[in-house]
Amino acid sequence: MTTTFPGGIDVSDLIDPIDRGRFPVDPWRLTESVYCAKDLGVSETLFSVGNGYLGMRGNVPEGRDSHAHGTFINGFHETWAIRHAEEAYGFAKVGQTIVNVPDAKIIRLYVDDEPLLLSVADLLSYDRSLDFSSGVLSRDLVWQTPSGKRVHVRAQRMVSFTERHLAIMTFEVTMLDDDAPVVISSQILNRQDGQDEYNVPSAAMGEGFDPRKAEQFEGRVLQPCSQWISDERAVLTYRCTDSGMTLAVAADHKIVTDNDYELLTEIDKDFAKHVYRVKAKPGQTITVTKTVSYHTSRGIPPLELVDRCRRTLDRVITEGIDVQFEKQQEWLDDYWARTDVVIGGQPELQQAVRWNLFQLAQATARAETNGVPAKGLTGSGYSGHYFWDQEIYVLPYLTYTSPHSARSALRFRYAMLDAARRRARELTQDGALFPWRTINGEEASAYYAAGTAQYHIDADISYALSQYVGATGDTDFMSREAIDILVETARMWADLGFWRTNGAEVFNIHGVTGPDEYTTVVDNNLYTNVMARFNLRRAVEEVYRLRTEDPIAYERMVSRLNLDLDEVKEWGRAAEGMCIPYDKELGIHPQDSHFLEREMWDLPNTPASNRPLLLHYHPLVIYRFQVLKQADVVLALFLQGEDFTPEEKLADFQYYDPITTGDSTLSAVVQSIIAAEVGYQDLALEYFTSSLFVDLGDLHHNTADGVHVASAGGIWESLVFGFGGMRDHRGVITIDPRLPLGWDDLTYRITLKGTRVRVCVRPTEIELVVEDGDTADVMVRGVPVTVTDAPQIIALDGQGPRIDGHPTVLVAAGQRRADGTVMVPSVPHCPTAAN
Repeated sequence: MTTTFPGGIDVSDLIDPIDRGRFPVDPWRLTESVYCAKDLGVSETLFSVGNGYLGMRGNVPEGRDSHAHGTFINGFHETWAIRHAEEAYGFAKVGQTIVNVPDAKIIRLYVDDEPLLLSVADLLSYDRSLDFSSGVLSRDLVWQTPSGKRVHVRAQRMVSFTERHLAIMTFEVTMLDDDAPVVISSQILNRQDGQDEYNVPSAAMGEGFDPRKAEQFEGRVLQPCSQWISDERAVLTYRCTDSGMTLAVAADHKIVTDNDYELLTEIDKDFAKHVYRVKAKPGQTITVTKTVSYHTSRGIPPLELVDRCRRTLDRVITEGIDVQFEKQQEWLDDYWARTDVVIGGQPELQQAVRWNLFQLAQATARAETNGVPAKGLTGSGYSGHYFWDQEIYVLPYLTYTSPHSARSALRFRYAMLDAARRRARELTQDGALFPWRTINGEEASAYYAAGTAQYHIDADISYALSQYVGATGDTDFMSREAIDILVETARMWADLGFWRTNGAEVFNIHGVTGPDEYTTVVDNNLYTNVMARFNLRRAVEEVYRLRTEDPIAYERMVSRLNLDLDEVKEWGRAAEGMCIPYDKELGIHPQDSHFLEREMWDLPNTPASNRPLLLHYHPLVIYRFQVLKQADVVLALFLQGEDFTPEEKLADFQYYDPITTGDSTLSAVVQSIIAAEVGYQDLALEYFTSSLFVDLGDLHHNTADGVHVASAGGIWESLVFGFGGMRDHRGVITIDPRLPLGWDDLTYRITLKGTRVRVCVRPTEIELVVEDGDTADVMVRGVPVTVTDAPQIIALDGQGPRIDGHPTVLVAAGQRRADGTVMVPSVPHCPTAAN
């Protein structure tokens, strides 16, 4: 069987899917050496810059050539009434969509009154580069105008990691041979509903049905409040029509040139312009520096936000522009010291790894009081919502490299707790139920079967906070805030489930959806039950720990939550009695109680043109089959690996891998981790490579909607947990690596209770050393090791079991279900479709 991904891509051909004539290999940059207008949506995403609060798509400064203009602020959203075809009690009522805020990236150039438009320009040279080490997007080109004059144009764009509300742009123009009238028009433009200033609809608006895209607004979103302009500064302020959120954007301008020039300014409700008319002479550079600040709030008067913008910009004036770039460099030097993962002898992979890790920085660094959107701030895909992606795919990376950011993301969930309590009441449950997709804390998923029914998000959040506290030792956070999440989610599970006696008392959870959205509203989903068991156990452990170690905090918690110890005892009983589906006939864990009763989808014989399935088949068709959007049981094997034997992991992986479509970008990273562990090491590398290039190669054909941030986090997990072999089970760090063939070595860092450990895996040995901090205790293949600042080298006997090929057989010939019926794979089809 060949492993394929949406669009019929064979991962065996994905060694390097990038056009290296256009994007050369560079371990610290993504460089575009040839301009191409055919894939603007993808390149705008790939060259985005952001800091977790503010994000700017990689649109060209001139503005005209674009797929989708985009500037986004984390959490800044509009609300709208969800219109269900048929209403029912408890359905989500109010949708939330991230707002494309006024665009300050625009700097237009005219020479001899002719505009620079890259799509038609005669470019004698061109180079655009996103530097991962400096965080700066640069572009350098030479344009030959229609009259034959050569113009050298350089531009830079930076969104600051150290100044959360700041972006800096520079634009340099030099006439190389001739005099010419040059006009540089720097603008702030409020585009509405995908329309640009030329009334040209965004290309992203006409791409047809895709549930992964954002909703389109029907009316005006941003209501103008005030405008102000001077020779150096412009300010625009707005209030969202329905959400009431407020925004101010301010831009400073400075021009440096020996040429004569004049300045014109213009402002209206939806634009501000600083226009420089320059009498340019050859060799005399014109440099315009644009410093921009955005501030937003849930309802503070816009004039207060203007004051904040002024303070940000005034501080930059005092410190100087160069200082901002120096601070950016210092921040990234520290970032890479903590997070860099190095693959020896694989330059193409190395470049892609660093691009993904840089995207994680851009999505999380200054998110602070907000969560991590599924697309970061690189596009409007998934409406800017926060999902479980944050806890399962991004939080581990933050916990072990940037624990302060992990704490911030978890405190954001804590701030949602009251809304989660209200949502639980709507679903007739005790405790708290966190929304499946949200921005403001309220459920925004209109399709409950693949949304609200994913109760497992409660356990995912509890897992992430438990992992964070274990890795950092931050018991203060657990005692004051996180304990409330554990208690309220445990209450929800205890109330949701019920007891049945069948020889023994078993705790069941019915009517839920697991991570696999191709199988919905089922009974005893394995992933959900395994993670709920973990959630219940952790709640019990932490309540008793708090009672013993901090009686005062315990009494406060009991009073705050009205907790009775009889509840806690019941949580422990439910955890130990949890139903964990297992089929003795097949020797596997069924994904849910009735999963094996379904027909089996024959993926190898499904036409590539019918992938991904969600875009070609009605959900009811998909729900009738054993076919997975993402690796559901396999994810449980990873997150709760200590609860499964090696034999069980192998059997489960071999059963589920052939029926997993890869239609979700969340799947391949987990498949890679478990494939490496159980011995399918070549397959693990294939899955890793496909995930690594999800966006860089546009493998799912939707990179234009924004970066797949969870997949980027999964890349770190695949490297550290998969090939690096690291696991954290109940606070015990174990390392059992699986270095791929052809890799010289693999080096990664993990931070444990404030100590940063560097791990270097080589074919025959592993080296451990403390780079910063005291000591750390780990287990290497069962041998305890205390890591110090003196490098320790431990010999390795191979890289674990090795199984050649892939799990290729869906079911053995004549294999039967427990009821005696034979399983026969098939592809659903409509007889009339061929006529």
